[in-house]
Amino acid sequence: MTSISGDRGSGPTRRALFLAGAGAALAAGCAPAGTSGASAPVLRATPSPSTSASASAAGADMTPGVMTLFKDPAYNFNGLLALGGSGAGSAEVGEVLTAVNTINRAGLSAQTYVETFRKLGDRLLQAPPGAPADDQTKRFRALRAAQYYGQALFFVLGSDDPGSEEQLYRSGRKAWDTFCDLCEPTPVKATVPYGTTPMPVWFFRPDTSNTPRPTVILTNGSDGQNVDMWTYGVPAALERGWNALVYDGPGQGQLLFVDQVVFTPTWEKVVSPLIDWLSVRPDVDTARIALTGLSMAGDLAPRAAAFEDRIAALVAMPGCVEPWLGFPPEIRQILTPNKEETNDIWNKEVVPELPPDAAAVMKKRFEPFSIPAMLDARRGKLFTDFYTPATRIQALAITSVVSRIKAPTLVLDYDGEQFYPGQPRQLYDKLTSPKDYVKLTAAQGAQLHCSPMAPQLHCEVVFDWLQETMTGR
Repeated sequence: MTSISGDRGSGPTRRALFLAGAGAALAAGCAPAGTSGASAPVLRATPSPSTSASASAAGADMTPGVMTLFKDPAYNFNGLLALGGSGAGSAEVGEVLTAVNTINRAGLSAQTYVETFRKLGDRLLQAPPGAPADDQTKRFRALRAAQYYGQALFFVLGSDDPGSEEQLYRSGRKAWDTFCDLCEPTPVKATVPYGTTPMPVWFFRPDTSNTPRPTVILTNGSDGQNVDMWTYGVPAALERGWNALVYDGPGQGQLLFVDQVVFTPTWEKVVSPLIDWLSVRPDVDTARIALTGLSMAGDLAPRAAAFEDRIAALVAMPGCVEPWLGFPPEIRQILTPNKEETNDIWNKEVVPELPPDAAAVMKKRFEPFSIPAMLDARRGKLFTDFYTPATRIQALAITSVVSRIKAPTLVLDYDGEQFYPGQPRQLYDKLTSPKDYVKLTAAQGAQLHCSPMAPQLHCEVVFDWLQETMTGR
């Protein structure tokens, strides 16, 4: 851990670019899985030309030896996320490794991955062997089930049954709610206004007294589930005597998969109602409300903090200023100022040549920004309107507003950061508020986006900093 306080071608040239480059770029870091032709729907960030060589070299061997669960790095990354949850009780080492072996024996594919983890979730919601399960056993079996359903959900659009996406989400949500209902004390479950669609929230407390406490709002990224917020923050907050708020915002969880509400670039309109809701509670110290953002929320949370002055401390995990740069340049070059031209390029020049694995990547990555794209994907089809979701992703850029942030800010970075390489430092450099930068390293086993193998270390770094920043001790 280290810390410190294009020109667009046309005609045959452009077509050649997509034939030779787009599919390969999309598949970089998410090669075709197994022999079934099923896809691995994950994009790897492509650094700018000036950093490509160094970033590639740095990320060339980020998961050596037993850290390689799957040969395909997209599946491997997700498998490591599941395995890393073991320290927080949101996974079991033996369960995950047994699932990995089962998938590899069957032949790695979206289908085998989804089937294996879905069945594991189903089994955990049944009675365990031996004596009847008490509430503590039921509680953590439900939490692990939520993790495994989330693993299946991530790859379901590349499986043989993409239409089961909503039902698979609902299975994971039911497991999460079962877990919450068995917590002691039970978290407060409520809804907070957001436009015409209320946001579900889960408010975790160390006890049921009305003692005003520091509170952290935990913000998920573009494809995480509530269980990830448990792994990356709730226990760490409770152990320090803090409250923790988990929520589904637009483009996430219930709001995406059920209510069909996509991401917004004005994330302050999401966070401000949450702070309003917290501020009337007697058990919240309104002068000590922190905001964290995991994965793409390393862009969303800073955006909110730029316009919401009631945030006392901010953590970006990792820092991100322009999520659109997480897409390969061959894909970004499709977008023009003209919608009709853009969609013509997409449908006539790109789609006919996209390999199946790259097509499934695009389905997964665009669904939080386009309900038609999501519904098409559930029918096994690729969306036809590239322009609308692409411009929504592009609108998430926060470079022009970072200087407005007043709250003390911690920016995390990671060795081998594969989604937003270089962006954590860009965010840090643009900040004018009190700031710290911490890089988690491969030497600590904390490499890759969000340190999937070291969420406990991740939480130690984040909450030690929050404790010092918010309470001075």
